[in-house]
This record gives sequence, structure tokens and C-alpha cells, in this order.
Amino acid sequence: MVSYITGFFKTVLSYLGLYSKKANLVLLGLDNAGKSTLLHKLKTNTVTQTKPTYHPCSEELKLGNLRVNTYDLGGHESARKVWNDYFPAIDGIIFIVDSADKKRFDEAAEELEKICTMESISKLPIAVLGNKVDMDGSVKEYDLRQALNFDSLKQKGSRQMELFMCTITKDAGYDKALQFMEKELKDK
Repeated sequence: MVSYITGFFKTVLSYLGLYSKKANLVLLGLDNAGKSTLLHKLKTNTVTQTKPTYHPCSEELKLGNLRVNTYDLGGHESARKVWNDYFPAIDGIIFIVDSADKKRFDEAAEELEKICTMESISKLPIAVLGNKVDMDGSVKEYDLRQALNFDSLKQKGSRQMELFMCTITKDAGYDKALQFMEKELKDK
């Protein structure tokens, strides 16, 4: 009975904009994929040239009725070693791939597969962003799905997982990924 009443009040307060559920989200992907650019864009609504991320950084953002602690963990090889340290405390993952850097698709696919096969985070939703679709040499969604073995990874797990093509610097496409993530986190 108490949980019903609590749930009712949370729903009413959320509707009125007076209650925000909290969630933790990580931005993952190889270096130079666009993680820091996305985090900065979401925080300031501007695009700036960012330096490589050598140390994890975080920002609190608002996605609808969610207050989201968002962590950019970096994507260079040594930074990937600490990704696992954050997994016990997160609620969702945004994995960003540079869709114009075909030489690194195998490496990105390997990292995504490692994440998708970890039992400890098997229920977490994952939004994969194929970023930089505006760049010369970028691939179409079908080709990125193939390169990442996306459909096979999606079928193996019990999580919600979607692929979104976007260009963060041109403010296009990633909004659908954020809506997907907001819905998935809100339902938890």
C-alpha cells in the first residue's frame, strides 16, 4: 500500500515538473568518436573543439523528467581499462562510433561486443550512435550495422538496444537516441 501511494505521488509530482528521477549514464566509444562533443553540446547547446579526454568527467543533465549524471570516460586504449569500474553504478550506455573512420570499425565492434556480453550489465539499455554522417567517407546505417555485428549483438541480449545515425556537430539525429534512453531509464 505504501509503495502504491509513493508511486502515485511521484507520478503527480513528475507531471507537475516537481520531481525528477535520477539516473547514471556513460558515454563510451573509441577516442575521437564524439563523446566529449556530445556531452558539451548537451550541457551548453554549443559545439566546440574539444581536447582528448584523459580523465573521466561528468555533468548533470536534464532529459525530460530525468536528472542524469552523465560520465564521459574517454576512449583511448588506457581509458577503456576503467570502463568496468563504472558499470555497477550505471543505468544506461550511449556508445558512439565514428561512422567515417572505417579503419577502426573492427576495434569499435570488439569494444561493443565486450560490453554487450558482460553479464553484470546485461539488462542496461544501449543506444549506439553512428556519428559524423556528414563527413566524407561515412557509411550508411546498414553498413555500420554489419561492421558492428549489431543485429547479432542485439538478439543475444535481453536489453533494449538501438542504433541511431547522427551528426552531433550539425545537431541532427542524436535527439532520437536521447528520447530512446529517456524512455528506457524512466521505465526502470
